[in-house]
Amino acid sequence: MITVKTPEEIKILREGGRILASVLYDVSGLVNPGVITLELDKRAEKLIRRAGGQPSFKNYGSEPGNLYPASLCVSVNDEVVHGIPRTDRSLKTGDIVSLDLGLKYKGLFTDMAITVPVGKVGEKEMKIIEAAKESLERGIAAVRDGAFAGDIGFAIQNYAESRGFGVVKKLVGHGVGYAVHEEPEIPNFGQKGTGARLKAGMVLALEPMINGLSADVVLGKDGWTWRTKDGSLSAHFEHTVAVTKSGAEILTAL
Repeated sequence: MITVKTPEEIKILREGGRILASVLYDVSGLVNPGVITLELDKRAEKLIRRAGGQPSFKNYGSEPGNLYPASLCVSVNDEVVHGIPRTDRSLKTGDIVSLDLGLKYKGLFTDMAITVPVGKVGEKEMKIIEAAKESLERGIAAVRDGAFAGDIGFAIQNYAESRGFGVVKKLVGHGVGYAVHEEPEIPNFGQKGTGARLKAGMVLALEPMINGLSADVVLGKDGWTWRTKDGSLSAHFEHTVAVTKSGAEILTAL
């Protein structure tokens, strides 16, 4: 069921979103060559709990024997989403890393992701990061009361593919607020005027996942980490937004 949040609930989501953005940008500042990915996760959880929230990804999942074990998703290079931080993995100069974090604050959920370079990276790496970031901005610009989910997907796909990148179709954005994932699905591809109709008060997590070449992805043996099928780079950006009469309010903004 697609839900509409009350003004009071959106106020709480705005508060939680600011906390989430602050935590994620703090953690991104720690991204450097030699950093152990689990250290980024520990920092994220510490800051979330200090702010009075809970990490919404930790122990998330539908399979009791395979719940997500961390607070932060750390996806490196060809890992698209849901990379698990580890003690035996360190970042290297030239990597790109997606940091995806969810927060539960006063009973409501927000979600955000950014992709950042590790040290000095090449032109190819910066181009895909910039394309994914701009794709998100194009998607947000398509949000307004009365628009359609397909309008968002069309804007994202049209921009990313015009820059020569593949748009992941197997994984999509979604509603958020009362739960980590809600209806409706918000694909990063589509046609204008199709899909769920947007209504003021809906809260959505828009999250384009952009691949260097093919859009195809495969699920790793850990049951969580999605990778590009062809081994190309992938970048991921995400904001939680509220639908308004005139456009979108970014809730995960400082």
